[in-house]
Amino acid sequence: MKTPTHLTELPHPEPEELALTQVLFALSDPGRLEIVRQIADGPMEMAQCLCDPSMPKSTKSHLMKVLRESGIVRNEPFGRGRLLTLRREDLDARFPGLIDAVLKGEG
Repeated sequence: MKTPTHLTELPHPEPEELALTQVLFALSDPGRLEIVRQIADGPMEMAQCLCDPSMPKSTKSHLMKVLRESGIVRNEPFGRGRLLTLRREDLDARFPGLIDAVLKGEG
């Protein structure tokens, strides 16, 4: 079976669809919060994301899905992988100061 060389676009919520409860839920998990901290300074390839090396691939995929569906990250095709970007502008417009407060928190 041949592996496809193209990646599909994934659905992302529109900025006006971002819900505070979903964003807070996504940020409540230490693994997801760590991913957000890693991409806070700029985009990162999903494969380079430093999650726990013993973490199953399915768990990492689930973490990424929750972050994307909550509107915290944009997950886009990038070559043979995916690029993660923090949707800081959208989040700051919808929930001013939230991401900065979360990123400055001690966790």
